[in-house]
Order: sequence, then C-alpha cells, then structure tokens
Amino acid sequence: MSDDPSRLWSPAEDAPVRVRVPAKVNLALCVGPLGADGYHPLGTVFHALSLHDEVLAAPGEPGEVTLQVSGETSADVPVDESNLAVRAARLLAAEFGTPELGVRLQLKKQIPVAGGMAGGSADAAGALLACSVLWDLDTGPDDLHALAARLGADVPFGLVGGNAIGRGRGDQLVPLLSCGIYHWVLAFAHGGLSTPQVFGRFDEMLEQGRASSGTEVPAEVAEALAKADPFALGKALRNNLEAPALDLRPELAETLAAGRAAGALGAIVSGSGPTCAFLAESESRAMDLATELGRLEQVAATRRATGPAQGARLL
Repeated sequence: MSDDPSRLWSPAEDAPVRVRVPAKVNLALCVGPLGADGYHPLGTVFHALSLHDEVLAAPGEPGEVTLQVSGETSADVPVDESNLAVRAARLLAAEFGTPELGVRLQLKKQIPVAGGMAGGSADAAGALLACSVLWDLDTGPDDLHALAARLGADVPFGLVGGNAIGRGRGDQLVPLLSCGIYHWVLAFAHGGLSTPQVFGRFDEMLEQGRASSGTEVPAEVAEALAKADPFALGKALRNNLEAPALDLRPELAETLAAGRAAGALGAIVSGSGPTCAFLAESESRAMDLATELGRLEQVAATRRATGPAQGARLL
C-alpha cells in the first residue's frame, strides 16, 4: 500500500482528521536522584519548536487501531501496540468511547526517532486530539491532559506547546510566557540514544560523583524568555542528562564545541540526546551555523527551527 496519505484516504469519502504536533527542546532539564517509585523527579523548561510530525486519523474497522508511517525515519518507528500513538488511541477509546471504535492512523515523521525531542510523545498527543475529533467524543483539554500524563511524561506538553515549566515527572505543567522568536539549529546524529540507557548512565555517574543532580529550574531561563534576550538564554541553558549522553556518545562533545566555535549563543544536548540544539542570534546566523555543522562527519543532518511553537493543532 502506498505511503502517500492522499492515496490512503480520500477526504471526499471519509474525511481524515489531520493534526500537527511539535518537537520540543528542554531549555533546562534538571534531574533528581532515582526515587523509590522508580522515577527521577524533574524540573524542566519545555520549549516547542517548529519541527513537526503530522498525525492523520480516518475511520477504521470496529475495534481495530492500525498504523502506517512515512518520512525519513519511518523505518525506525514500530507500527504495533508498542507505538505510543496506537496506545493513545486505545486508551482514549477505553476511557471515553466504546470497544467498537476503530481508527486508521498515519504518521508523517519529521521529528527524529530516539533523538531527545519527544517525537513519540508528540505523536501520542496528536493521536489523542485527532481521535477525539474523529470519534466526536465529549472530551475537553483537561481530559486529554490526564490521558496524556498516563501515557508518558512528555505527552502533555505535546498538547499545549509554547513554553512551560514541567515538574514531577515532567507532566505537571505551568505555562511560561515569553517574548520574541528564537532561532535554533538542530544537529541530528547517526542513530539514536535510548532514554532508559541515558538515565541509567546518569545514575551510575551520580554515584561516582561525575554528574550533578537537582530539580530547581534556573531562574535565568524564565528571565531571559520574559526579556526576549537570546544572549542570556544561551548562557542559561542547562541539562543534567548531557554528561551521561556525552559519556555514551563522546562525539557529541565535538559537535557542541563546533557549534559554539561557529557562533552559537548556546549549545545543549536536547533531552536525553543525541540531537544537539544550538541557539542562534538571527535567522541568517542560523543558516550559517547549519552549514558549518552540516560539514561534520558525526552529523547526519541539520534542520533549522524557531520557537516557541504551538502545541497539537487541527489542520
């Protein structure tokens, strides 16, 4: 079957619902020691970027949730029940619908897989919104947020976008107002990084005194956003998972150093990596920076993006 969504469903026949969802970068990712509940407490500042996945939902066979994926990274995306978008549709039907509800999901991927940019979580957020509209369910934003939190720590932010402080496991969100548009360059690595592996290495390095922990979000981040000061924001970027990510993938340190040398105002590993995010002074500086980083052997590709971007939105 064709991967072209226009060949999969005809809007005139069954009117698929289309939702666009953003990637994210953590301007601050402050991680506490592993708790008794098996989770690490977090204090983070989410920032949504204009790098999007698209989720399409069309009527499916009763009780069936099927998934097809297209895009550069589609080969790395599971299409079975382990996919977070499939789980989102199943959970929504179970909580607010009936077992007979079915859907055919199509993901158009731009967000890298296992890249530290919450692509899978974004897809789950998109599936929640798309299926709630497709099935005409009586769900409000609070209902979708509650389901999103059950699916994963980053899923609620995929619904709201913009800027937000996240606490707890990252799912307790407080919107954060900001001024201005920020220009980013994203350097994608060859292959992904497992989030559990990075957290595991964080625990090891913390025991050895080679990593720092704490959940207090730096006030400088919010202040820089409020003042629309990209220079101050670049200096305030922080990620407690950067050290374990660099320990697992030492070449990322070279990428960060190259970006700083090329004029980035700030450079950080995005989430658990291995994507590196660079803040640029302007659109033209971002174009130059992307060119420089694209020459590095360890960089698979670069993309430019702006933030903050909107959360999940119907198209």
